[in-house]
Amino acid sequence: MKKRDKKIVWTLLILLLIAGGAIGGWGYNRVFAPQFHPAKKSYIYIDRDDNLDSIYNKVEKYGNPGSMQGFRWMVWHRDYDRCIKTGRYAIRPGESVYHLFSRLYRGYQEPARLVIGSVRTLDRLARNLGEQLMIDSAEIAASLNDTLFLQSAGYNQETLPALFIPDTYEVYWNISAKELLKRLQKEHAKFWNKERKAKAEALGMTPAEVATLASIVEEETNNAAEKPMVAGLYINRLQRKMPLQADPTIKFALREFGLRRITNAHLTVPSPYNTYLNVGLPPGPIRIPTPVGIDAVLNYTHHNYLYMCAKEDFSGTHNFAATHAEHMRNARKYWNALNQRKIFK
Repeated sequence: MKKRDKKIVWTLLILLLIAGGAIGGWGYNRVFAPQFHPAKKSYIYIDRDDNLDSIYNKVEKYGNPGSMQGFRWMVWHRDYDRCIKTGRYAIRPGESVYHLFSRLYRGYQEPARLVIGSVRTLDRLARNLGEQLMIDSAEIAASLNDTLFLQSAGYNQETLPALFIPDTYEVYWNISAKELLKRLQKEHAKFWNKERKAKAEALGMTPAEVATLASIVEEETNNAAEKPMVAGLYINRLQRKMPLQADPTIKFALREFGLRRITNAHLTVPSPYNTYLNVGLPPGPIRIPTPVGIDAVLNYTHHNYLYMCAKEDFSGTHNFAATHAEHMRNARKYWNALNQRKIFK
């Protein structure tokens, strides 16, 4: 080979090396170097309806990438469109395409914080869960109404609210309705430990009955310190076979939760939840009770009170009485205060 030809070959090799290095450097920068720059850790949610275009849009919107070229190349290279996995995925400041794509490709999602609230109805619960998870609220409602589920869990439609323990739980955003209910059953079993079960048994109540009474207590007062007092009053009535005469059960029976004044006309509503007409506990909780409410029943205050009436100062607390005559004096004070404020319903 002539000297001139060798020079050309070497020049071409050098140019190829330079070009290869440039391409390699470009590829490394696009795939392995920090590429995403959100102001703080952000999340994208991939559901069953997402496709490549919608995922590109979410990554770009929440990841603030320097470039999407490396991400698009990884999608093409790994045939990601054939294995899209639903879930909640984090994008961290300074993260590379390789690390983000690897999590999406393998389905390595981050758990979400699920809040179970103390709501009044199962319909409201289904909506709340549907707003926080990938599951549609109608799918959750159908699961809650499923006869086989109710039988296996040992509940009926009336007692089912007792299953749920309000708290914040970590779950995967794309959890199925079936798996969610299994998880919540485990949380219920964990909450109802031996100590709580023993206290319920000493009261002659099942956990569902304790939850039912706790739901009434919590509708009566928001004052945590007063709840054991209210619980003790209702337990006194139950032990004496007296009607509970709890106004919140009337609101539940009427499905008029905004009522501020219960009249004699309201007390005649024909319902098993009307504790003025029926002796004993209603068929089930009138809301999902909190752990505070349940423990207030299990650790109720021992006293001789049988009556209570909201205080006339509208402080949210109550005047308690052992006799009906004393109760009526308290009640007149409250009625007068309602009249002065022109609250008639």
